[in-house]
Amino acid sequence: MVCAFAAIGDVLKPKSFAGLFGAAPSVALATLYLTISSQGKIYAATETRSMIAGAVAFFIYASCASWLLMKRNLSALFATITLMPLWLAVSFGLWFMLLR
Repeated sequence: MVCAFAAIGDVLKPKSFAGLFGAAPSVALATLYLTISSQGKIYAATETRSMIAGAVAFFIYASCASWLLMKRNLSALFATITLMPLWLAVSFGLWFMLLR
């Protein structure tokens, strides 16, 4: 799995994505393995849903930040700090939806 993500990261531009695609899945898979070993599959399933919700929230945050930076020509610091409440709102919204 790690090699597949590293290959995807190597194809994408800019090359800074290579580290992201190589490291994040490795950490997630290692965390899930350790969680399954120590807490069991049910608990790991809950953690996996939380990881997915966090990834979706981050994707929305990053997409909005990219749009603001490209279309509105704002500073990176201003755009990222301004959108932090969006990230939190989406994260907690998805978390509450998953609790149902």
